[in-house]
Amino acid sequence: MLHDFTFHRPGTLPEALALLDEHGYDARPFAGGTALVVLMKQSLALPEHLVSLDGIEGMSEIRLDGEALHIGALVRHRDVETSPLVREAAPLLAETYGRVATVRIRNMATVGGGLAHADPAQDPPAALIALGASVRAVSSRGARTIAVEDLFFDYYESALEPDEIIESVAVPRPAPDARSVYLKFLPRTEDDYATVAVAAVGEVDDGVCTDVRVALIAAAPTPVRATEVERTLTGQPVTAEAIREAAEAVRDHVDPLDDFRGSADYKREMAVVFTRRALERTLLAEDA
Repeated sequence: MLHDFTFHRPGTLPEALALLDEHGYDARPFAGGTALVVLMKQSLALPEHLVSLDGIEGMSEIRLDGEALHIGALVRHRDVETSPLVREAAPLLAETYGRVATVRIRNMATVGGGLAHADPAQDPPAALIALGASVRAVSSRGARTIAVEDLFFDYYESALEPDEIIESVAVPRPAPDARSVYLKFLPRTEDDYATVAVAAVGEVDDGVCTDVRVALIAAAPTPVRATEVERTLTGQPVTAEAIREAAEAVRDHVDPLDDFRGSADYKREMAVVFTRRALERTLLAEDA
């Protein structure tokens, strides 16, 4: 059963931000509600005020502006998955959002809400970090840009202040010859959380890795970027042995939890295995 709360329906973004500023820690922004309502039913979140963002102009758009794809915070996961613009400009993003839970959830969950929820096992941050994405966070005090890799502070904790919301996500368009992949190790069914998952984006020129970014989810209290793996490979000839050695460095980035999906040691090994596979798919493709 849900506790009593006041539901606000502001007509504009400034009105919504003013309400969040007024009520502080007692208020939560409300969009798709797929995560927040569950927390409220379990009494894990007890906001006295819910500030609806539904219908606020400009926050449900997907557009390509120069070399960046801009996705409004109220865009549904399913819309990212099926958008022709996203599929053309950043196919990794469409693929990854299409791996989230079920179609029913994807039809409700919003891009901004999912990121603000800071679930370390949700799929999208892996792709967003690998693509070098950032969010625009706004409040009545102003706006700031936060790299997605810096957005997650701790287990289910984001870097957002209580009066801030995510307005949009900016995703740099990958280079034309860049390759990408999202690999998700599923313990049970396709709609389950991953035991571990890896996103990789890379470029190869004449057999040499010129750029690579690797990110993992479900492998630590927050999504992580494997910078040591990237450093080991960038500027080096791409070989199967080089990839195997680089993948081992992911051990320094992960800090998995023991749970019913596997022990921490098992997840650490799977992080290495799936990082290697993602790099092979990205850098060793026949026409890379």
